[in-house]
Amino acid sequence: MARYLISFNDGAMDHIPAEDFPDVGKAAHAVTQEAMNAGVWVYGGGLERQQASIVATDGTVTDGLFPETKEVIGGLTVVDVATREEALEWAAKMAAACRCPQEVREIMADPELDVMLSEAAGRG
Repeated sequence: MARYLISFNDGAMDHIPAEDFPDVGKAAHAVTQEAMNAGVWVYGGGLERQQASIVATDGTVTDGLFPETKEVIGGLTVVDVATREEALEWAAKMAAACRCPQEVREIMADPELDVMLSEAAGRG
């Protein structure tokens, strides 16, 4: 299994009239429930529209995006599926529900992190 980030850009849903948002929310929640029922849902949510805080390697905090940043993520979902094709299928369902295109990217596997998470879960 591999994890995939499915995301859309901030502003991608700006074309949707306010009166349609309840229907979009219901459709998005239905796809989320379907992914949960299928056992592929890991995490997801929308991001608040706000100025980002940048934390430097020395801990210094500044406000704002990097100057070269043109787009930011507006919402995200992480699924754990067997193939990229399956991730693309889930992204298609989410695109239809949210009425906006979705970007799909594989999350790099980190077996050492998996061990750390497993050990931490055993302590809880």
